Amino acid sequence: MKLEDLKNKNILILGFEKEGMSSLNFFRRIFPKKVIGIGDRKDIKNLKPKINNLLKKDKRIKLHFGKDYLKTLKNYDLIVKSPGIPPKVIKSFLRKKQRVTSQTEIFFENCPGKIIGVTGTKGKSTTSSLIYKVLKDNGLKVNLIGNIGKPALSFLLSAKKNNIYVFELSSHQLLGLSKSPQIAVLLSIYPEHLDYYKNFNEYVRAKANITKYQTKRDFLIFNSENRIVNKIAKKSKAKKLPLKSVKIKKIESALKGDFNLQKLKAVILVGRIFSLKDKEILKAIKKFKPLPHRLEYVGTFKGIKFYNDALSTIPETTIAALDTLGNNVQTIFLGGFDRGISFTNLAKRLLQSKIRNLILFPTTGERIWREILRQDQDKCHKAILVSNMRDGVKMAYKLTQKGKICLLSTASPSFSLFKDYKEKGNLFKKYVKRYGKSN
Repeated sequence: MKLEDLKNKNILILGFEKEGMSSLNFFRRIFPKKVIGIGDRKDIKNLKPKINNLLKKDKRIKLHFGKDYLKTLKNYDLIVKSPGIPPKVIKSFLRKKQRVTSQTEIFFENCPGKIIGVTGTKGKSTTSSLIYKVLKDNGLKVNLIGNIGKPALSFLLSAKKNNIYVFELSSHQLLGLSKSPQIAVLLSIYPEHLDYYKNFNEYVRAKANITKYQTKRDFLIFNSENRIVNKIAKKSKAKKLPLKSVKIKKIESALKGDFNLQKLKAVILVGRIFSLKDKEILKAIKKFKPLPHRLEYVGTFKGIKFYNDALSTIPETTIAALDTLGNNVQTIFLGGFDRGISFTNLAKRLLQSKIRNLILFPTTGERIWREILRQDQDKCHKAILVSNMRDGVKMAYKLTQKGKICLLSTASPSFSLFKDYKEKGNLFKKYVKRYGKSN
């Protein structure tokens, strides 16, 4: 949707977190006199006082907050929806000829610069950050936007043709797009967000939008060893660059394991597109510091090594963490919000490991334990169900031997007990350090 098409539209911003606030700032700059609606499920009283006062002072803003916020959708021509709101939630409130769009779509349609889109079930943030660092360290005019950076519309009005935008794209942001980035990076795809989509196929179709509208002039960097990704790539019109085409034997990096090797190869291929030499790319990679909560080494306390992999919310990433750390993992934290994902392969991998202690969060912790018992009831595991991080860490200290590893890698989202993965990871680190200092 072109900016000139917005002039005569009655606009509603749906969802008022970080992205929604940046949408308001963007529209207010280009349409200073336009009346703009804002809708959100939460009560306006729950907003920060500064933001609340700002909204009330702007007489050209209509506020629709609270449980009935969706009933106002019928009064607007254009709805700028935040990614976290599933389309199925608003579908019954829409009328004919209404248009639902997003920051991502508006940015893609109007950005004069080059967009590097990065997606995959896991690894998006690290890959995007790495690409940004490599290009920036080599003097290119690059910006990091999307989930890991600032919201896209914060950059649009100042965007120029020679600017590069590294855009971390979730499936929610890709859903409904009709334009793809000039450079697409597609990592691995596994079952995820099954509470958001009708089924796994719909999730895959959303991911496929990163390359669906690419042309022969564009590039697709992809993991051909992932069956679903390979299937998507076969339909792409772009120039295809599989990760396995990178033949560099040694890549010095703080990112360890095969799972991270995919990301490093993707970054190298992006650098080559911009005519960077491999030695220039590898130099920047070597200096990159891993992001928090991604197989983060917390430290050694009382002789035990602790790793925080709080962002591991699917079985595949927990399996990858175990493959990376090896047989020294003796205690693992598992479980969280239930999205209906299978734990068959995870249970099999746990049974193959040297792990002896399972610290389980509701609700999937119990499901994982039942799957382990189903596969091998005689395997010697100690399973402890806990309802908070403090008790879990206390048990970890009690059960884990010196010289062994304790790993937080829950294979499930955080929402059963925690606000998000950051809160979960930070609490883990807090209690590990607290009880690690006590006698």
